[in-house]
Amino acid sequence: MGTALLMVRAELAEAADRSAFDRWYETEHLPDALKVFQADRAWRCWSAVDSSIHYAFYQFAGVEKAQSVLRSAGMRTLIAEFDRAWGTRVRRTRDILDVVQSVPAQAARS
Repeated sequence: MGTALLMVRAELAEAADRSAFDRWYETEHLPDALKVFQADRAWRCWSAVDSSIHYAFYQFAGVEKAQSVLRSAGMRTLIAEFDRAWGTRVRRTRDILDVVQSVPAQAARS
């Protein structure tokens, strides 16, 4: 059993929504999702290449746990809340990533 990540990619249709989306995600959605998913860790970022692209990552102890979250009632509730807040202004995709290698920086320098 290794580490798995649930990745959510969001694409904002309008640049004018970025500030409100960022604030909402920071204060409401990410904390709620972390709690509902019972993830080990969560973080989010904006693309440095395309300013309309936002990523959120949720870390789990294995692919099975991440897959179960994807199918959960909690996920359905969060999706419904997201849709109520953003409607069709934000398009999302989800993926589960199976971490196959992780090298600490110190080991790479040795």
